[in-house]
Amino acid sequence: MKRVLTVLCALFISATAFALELAPIPPLRAHVNDHADILLPTTEAELEAKLTQLEKEDSTQVVVATVPSIGNEDIESYSIRLADTWKIGQKGLDNGVIILVARDNRKVRIEVGKGLEETLTDLLAGRIIDYIIIPEFKNGNYDTGITKAVNAIIDIVKGKFDTNSLKPQKSAPDYATFIWIAFIVMMFISALGRITSGILGAIVLPVIGAFFGFGLPALVILAIFGFIGGIIIASMPRGGGGFFSGGGFPSGGGFSSGGGFSGGGGSFGGGGASGSW
Repeated sequence: MKRVLTVLCALFISATAFALELAPIPPLRAHVNDHADILLPTTEAELEAKLTQLEKEDSTQVVVATVPSIGNEDIESYSIRLADTWKIGQKGLDNGVIILVARDNRKVRIEVGKGLEETLTDLLAGRIIDYIIIPEFKNGNYDTGITKAVNAIIDIVKGKFDTNSLKPQKSAPDYATFIWIAFIVMMFISALGRITSGILGAIVLPVIGAFFGFGLPALVILAIFGFIGGIIIASMPRGGGGFFSGGGFPSGGGFSSGGGFSGGGGSFGGGGASGSW
């Protein structure tokens, strides 16, 4: 009976591990580890120089890690596995910080070493994510979001950061999405005749623009463009064709081998914050 129970327990553990399909931990190459390829080479070089200088001056290790996906695992668990593997921060000081971005999961976390939890508090880490990183990421500005976050963390570690500056930012309108929606709507209403299409265009475009957060002057311009555009599109001859689907993120490949950079043996206790965009 005991043997049967042992076998069943082993099967259960194996099945659970298989179901989780834990994503691999990439190699630690440098202070900036852009395994998801979301940063420009110039940005990566600038951040690497800043973080190398910080470690020389203050011994604090701040590391950026981007990965294509963390699978079905929550980002907190993955981040701790990453921290335990890389051991960012100096042994005994535990002064490490990891900015982790999971590209396809659209999740981000700031993992804070035990020695910095009173300086870079969970509240501050959360505000950096909510007020700096996420607004930039929503607009596709990965370089700007990560750069601003790194700058804020460096200033916090050095005691130069004004925490009152961490306030909500108003995200810029998503122009690309607006253009696509407006184009599709205008194509649909163009079948109703020139004048009707013009009138509907003058009404519909400002309504869509208001939904995307456009101001009053822009809405007036949209009404004019909607009227003129509706008449022009309705006057165009009908032909065959269709819409072409857009691309997306380039698919992530395997992780390349690590370089000479390594963590200093720091430990983490789960301090930090997470968010998604």
